[in-house]
Amino acid sequence: MIGVKFSDPQKSPEFNEAVGEFVSNVIYGEGGHFSSFCSLAVLDGGDLIAGVLYHHFSRRDGVMEMSAASIDKRWLTRPVLKAMFTVPFELFGCQLAVLRVSEHNAPMLRIAKAYGFKEYVIPRLRGRSEAEHILTLADDDWRANRFDRGRS
Repeated sequence: MIGVKFSDPQKSPEFNEAVGEFVSNVIYGEGGHFSSFCSLAVLDGGDLIAGVLYHHFSRRDGVMEMSAASIDKRWLTRPVLKAMFTVPFELFGCQLAVLRVSEHNAPMLRIAKAYGFKEYVIPRLRGRSEAEHILTLADDDWRANRFDRGRS
């Protein structure tokens, strides 16, 4: 059974850090790439199969960056999507969520576009030979998307 667990650095620092290291290792092949974040763990039974980090939060602008990684294709269910975006839009009151995705991550790019993200491609943002896609989702677009009708 796939479920989610939200954690923050004050209430459960060890678990939050473990999710951060998981995401960093999956994305970059090594830990330590993130600091000052809260997290959403996606668990299958008790096993961590995916994580979402919420970082670079600008309270003034209502913007939060998200980084996500998984080791199991089954992680991105409708309940996980609902929980994933409840954090920036309802818990933190953001008006815009931002994802940065490698040009080589076709599945995530496809999902983000279907979910309503707007896409901006920045050549060489991941190095000389790799573009990065900056994906943005406004709170209004999130509330209107077809994936989570009936949200309270």
